[in-house]
Amino acid sequence: MFDHEMREAAERVLNACRHHGLKVATAESCTGGLIAATLTAIAGSSDVVDRAFVTYSNEAKRDMIGVRWDTIMKHGAVSEPVARAMASGALRHSDADLAVSVTGVAGPGGGTAEKPVGLVHFGALRKGREPITERHIFHGDRDGIRRIAVITALALLASLAER
Repeated sequence: MFDHEMREAAERVLNACRHHGLKVATAESCTGGLIAATLTAIAGSSDVVDRAFVTYSNEAKRDMIGVRWDTIMKHGAVSEPVARAMASGALRHSDADLAVSVTGVAGPGGGTAEKPVGLVHFGALRKGREPITERHIFHGDRDGIRRIAVITALALLASLAER
């Protein structure tokens, strides 16, 4: 189910978090829980993974992790401000030290000229530090876009854990 590259990225996160005594939370939209699923596919991950929020709808973003409605309305669900707010909300609503968020257009439909299929925004946050955001446009089909989004999110988490 999870390929070698995904498992390797997840193991890097888990090992770095164990080394530094950190816990993780995820807030996922276009990946639909695949980041958390990749982490928890590895036996023993419960010592690192605190919780995961699948906030696929705008209402879920608001209700589950406190993303402000005006932020969603002003910028759209697929935006840097929403990704930042999702990561902050996941951290606030968990016992984690690190959080990562992902929101994007995985396709095949739903893209626009401003927000094409493949556009994915990431937010990552470690308690007491400034949030990191990234914007990528990935190419491929829905599965490929979601796969690379998972790997990118895991790389962000590992980077935060290793600092």
